[in-house]
Amino acid sequence: MRKLTEPKIVLASHNAGKLREISELLKPFGIEVVSAGELGLDEPEETESTFHGNARIKAHYAAKNAGLPALSDDSGITVDGLNGAPGVYTADWAETPKGRDFPLAMSKVWNALEERDAEYPRLAAFNCTLCIAWPDGHDEIFDGTVKGEVVWPMRGEHGFGFDPMFQPLGHSETFGEMDPAQKHAMSHRADAFAKLIAGCLD
Repeated sequence: MRKLTEPKIVLASHNAGKLREISELLKPFGIEVVSAGELGLDEPEETESTFHGNARIKAHYAAKNAGLPALSDDSGITVDGLNGAPGVYTADWAETPKGRDFPLAMSKVWNALEERDAEYPRLAAFNCTLCIAWPDGHDEIFDGTVKGEVVWPMRGEHGFGFDPMFQPLGHSETFGEMDPAQKHAMSHRADAFAKLIAGCLD
């Protein structure tokens, strides 16, 4: 597995919150993180049907155009009773003419389960795929998962996306109710990052 030895990488995202989070995670390793947005890079179209495929599209595009190693993140929620949907289309379920509406997306998920009379517990998982790509075309992939169930009604004001309806196994609070530090310590992204650190930075 290739080690990340460069002092600077590109985050293949325009999301300021994600930039802050990843910058903090990589700070102990002396790595500076700059976003694709700061470099004026476009966001490539995500045309694959898997987390791996879309993570690779984003990372390779940023690495090629910036001339630096690039890190991408593709993530979403998979619901057993919906045959794995929304999956890679998680954000699409929230799209409206006025922007993303995640309460609406969560309602769509719950209503779809009700229509199918899906059995309880309504199992689900948050999935995260991280891809580091280098300008020469090499890449490394790391997957993280946290299992749980979707619950209704939505609970909690913390987090984002589908957090208010996702309750991790063994816990009585949703990600939306949890203290952010508790959630981050056990999240799908934390799982993937631990593997990335062990593979490319330790």
